[in-house]
Amino acid sequence: MIGIDIGGTKCVVVLGECSADGNIRILEKKRFPTGHRPWQEVMEQFYAETESVLSSHRLTPVQIEAIGISCGGPLDSKRGLIMSPPNLPGWDNVPIVELFEKRFGIPTGIQNDANACALAEWKFGAGRGADNVLFLTFGTGMGAGLILDGRLYSGTNDMAGEVGHMAMRPFGPVGYGKAGSFEGFCSGGGIAQLAKTRAMERLQMGEHTAYCPDASALESVTAQSVAEAAAAGDPDARDVYRTSGELLGEGLSLLIDILNPEVIVIGSIFARAHDLLWPAAEETIRRETLSHARKVCRVVPAGLGEQIGDYAALSVAVYTASLRQN
Repeated sequence: MIGIDIGGTKCVVVLGECSADGNIRILEKKRFPTGHRPWQEVMEQFYAETESVLSSHRLTPVQIEAIGISCGGPLDSKRGLIMSPPNLPGWDNVPIVELFEKRFGIPTGIQNDANACALAEWKFGAGRGADNVLFLTFGTGMGAGLILDGRLYSGTNDMAGEVGHMAMRPFGPVGYGKAGSFEGFCSGGGIAQLAKTRAMERLQMGEHTAYCPDASALESVTAQSVAEAAAAGDPDARDVYRTSGELLGEGLSLLIDILNPEVIVIGSIFARAHDLLWPAAEETIRRETLSHARKVCRVVPAGLGEQIGDYAALSVAVYTASLRQN
């Protein structure tokens, strides 16, 4: 299998091998910066790196089952198009699946990064063995990938799982172009907004927070710097994460009641700041959800850690191969 991970900052080509026990072993990985280059130029580098990986392992395209592409949306997985993602300016209706298939003759598929991560955690990570798994990104943004009844569910036009756009409050931090959204409260940028608001309140009262000692430090406030202050015991920082945790719990409660999943896997910030977020989220879930749905659902941090991007792209290849076989 070959995985292609396309990001606004870096791109990755990864070669993997399926083992008899159902795992994937990563054989080689090539990384290069995306840069502000035309997509045609980036594609040429993808071709070169893919050919290099094949050559170094003495493989030919006919020995590769599938190529899987993970990329931020919007995209059209059915037609194999990348459709102007905000982090990839100029990538407008790029027929990337067709381009890879013409170049290598290998079956190729594409999924948005949340769907790709859902496939990875379902097959190889914290959701393994379950039939109904939700994966939430909780990183720069908030999106979801949905595995329902043992199948990836992407909706009518790949827009299923855009949970970050849900309105949680009439006002609040802005995420996904909407004040008070789920992404606004539960993302790196949203946590930073909450923390800056709290810091401004303190500064205007002649006080300060541990993570923002004066007005000049406001722009340097991040979810990470607030988490570090919270871990050191700063009450304002802990309250910021408590607020995010409460809203996370409200969003998860809606998903639990509507979709009745077995496992909800949450990545990135949730995995790193679990102790700061989970107590408030768990209390909210206990209060808000239907008990029969709550009892069968586990909420866990992502299990694949920093390698999730590699596994995600390879998981799209595995998924693509399985679709061709059925």
